[in-house]
Amino acid sequence: MNSRLIGGAVLNYCFNNLITHIPVHFLRRGFLRIFNKKIHPTAVILMHTRILNFWKISIADHVVINQYCVLDCRVHRISVGRHTDIGPYTRIWTLGHDPDSSTHALYGNDVIIGHHVWIASGVTILPNVVLADGTVVAASSLVHKSTQVNDIIGGNPARFLRKRNNDLTYELKFKPILE
Repeated sequence: MNSRLIGGAVLNYCFNNLITHIPVHFLRRGFLRIFNKKIHPTAVILMHTRILNFWKISIADHVVINQYCVLDCRVHRISVGRHTDIGPYTRIWTLGHDPDSSTHALYGNDVIIGHHVWIASGVTILPNVVLADGTVVAASSLVHKSTQVNDIIGGNPARFLRKRNNDLTYELKFKPILE
């Protein structure tokens, strides 16, 4: 068996089953940054977040990823822009199965999340979605299509609700203690 594959599996196990349970966010981020410099030093990743193949994710400055999120980078990549807030229990998938395939074939693609995006809690984002800058996703939505700048979307499946009235100049400066 390939030693690189085994090493990756061990790193995934260590982060997702040990490190993510440590109640100090800078230790979790520090562990991730040892193996992936595309995770900005100001990013906050709260407890119990699972990142599958964390070396395939890029996280910009002042991003907050709340607790119990699942970020799937097993085959494809996830990119998160600056000052983005990802709510708890959010799932971002880059890989799925083709329901019309007689062999249960996989399909997938990258997920790209722009700057100043707010993803509320319990959202599911499917492969090949681009959330444009300023997008807001309502809680418990299922996102299967890309958005335009400043769109507010929601529902299952998510649909356009209205435009966001925001100049997108705010800065997230969340500094949790023991989370």
